[in-house]
Amino acid sequence: MPRNNNYASAWVLVLLLIIGGLTGSVLGNALGHLIPWVSTFGNIGLKPATLDLQFISVTFGMTVELNPLTVLGLIVGYIVYRRV
Repeated sequence: MPRNNNYASAWVLVLLLIIGGLTGSVLGNALGHLIPWVSTFGNIGLKPATLDLQFISVTFGMTVELNPLTVLGLIVGYIVYRRV
């Protein structure tokens, strides 16, 4: 059975974006004390919300903390994806 390359390609993109974002965040946190402009400049996300149905409780929420190196890492991840 042939594989769908679009499906695999989407996972590669997600993986490269996560790796690029994590690398940029780690560098931004490490260099934030030495270079102040690389510290966090914005938070994007949803505050946690809980759905309680008596027998199950589900909490939804997500927050992304951005700094310039995180954005740069995401861009580099996308460029690497386009070249692969």
